[in-house]
Amino acid sequence: MAITSTATATTHSAPVRRSASNRAPSTLQLLRESLSHEAAAQPSPSPATPHHEGALGTGFSERQVAALSAPLDRANVRQREQGRSRVSYLEGWQVIAEANRIFGFDGWERSTLISRCVAEHERPIGRDRKSGWGVTYIARVRITITAGNRTLIREGSGAGHGIDADLGLAHESALKEAETDATKRALMTFGNPFGLALYDKQQRQVSSAAAAQPAPVATTGKAVPAEAPEAPLPPAAITRLQERIKALAPARLEAFAKGFRSAFHVPDAQPSLAGLITTSSHQRWIEGFLAESAAA
Repeated sequence: MAITSTATATTHSAPVRRSASNRAPSTLQLLRESLSHEAAAQPSPSPATPHHEGALGTGFSERQVAALSAPLDRANVRQREQGRSRVSYLEGWQVIAEANRIFGFDGWERSTLISRCVAEHERPIGRDRKSGWGVTYIARVRITITAGNRTLIREGSGAGHGIDADLGLAHESALKEAETDATKRALMTFGNPFGLALYDKQQRQVSSAAAAQPAPVATTGKAVPAEAPEAPLPPAAITRLQERIKALAPARLEAFAKGFRSAFHVPDAQPSLAGLITTSSHQRWIEGFLAESAAA
C-alpha cells in the first residue's frame, strides 16, 4: 500500500468565533461547505484503464469478490458511546489490514487531497481542568485500487478532533483522526469487510460466528498459506514485537493497550500485557496496529 499526500497543503484557519447574533457553524456544516468548495478545484480522476471484462465483470478475482461479499465478522466490530447511544465501528488499523489482505500490499494507494484545520480554541482538559487546546480538522482522501486491468477510484471525507495540553500534539491527533476517518469512509464503498454492513441498523450482514473468518486473499486470486490461528510464537519473535511496542509514542501506546485488552478480553486487573503476547493471532493483531501507526 502506498500512502501519499497530494495537491492541497495543510492550512491552519483562524479559530471559529461566535458573534453576538449568530451561532458558530457546526463541524458538520464546516466539513460540507469546505469540501464542496474545494472539490471543484481538484483535478478530475484519470480515466480508468480500458479492459476486457471477465465473467465477473468487475476486474476482481473470484476470491476477492467472495471476500468483499462475505459478512462482516462481529469480532472485528467495536463500540463507543455517542450521546445517549452506542455506535458500532471498525478501527482504522482493521480497515487497512483488510485492504492489504483483499487487494494486496501493492494493489492499492491512499492519497490525501484535502486536509484543513477548521477550529482551534483553548479549553480546559482532564479531571483537574488544566489549560489545553481543542482542534478540529477535515480531510478528503482518495483510494485507488488495481483490480485486474482496471483502476478503481473512490473518495471519502472525514473529520478529526484533537484535545491536548500541547497545541502541536492536538493538531497531530486531529489530522490523523480526520485522515483515518476519510479512509474508512472511502473503503466502506467496497463492501462489508470495510464496515458497509454497519450502516444497516439491523446489522443483517454482520456474522456472530467466530469461525466465519474469511480465507486469506491475494490479488492474483491464489490462496495465501495461512498460519494456524493459535500457533505459538518463538521467543525471538515475541521480543521483537515487544521492542516495537515500547517504541510507540505515549498516546499510541495507550491506544495499543486499550485495543489489545478489548480484542483479547484481557481484564483491567491484569497490570501488564507483555507476558500475554504468545500466539500468532496476537502477532497479526499487533502488526496490524503497528502498520496503522506507521501509516498515520
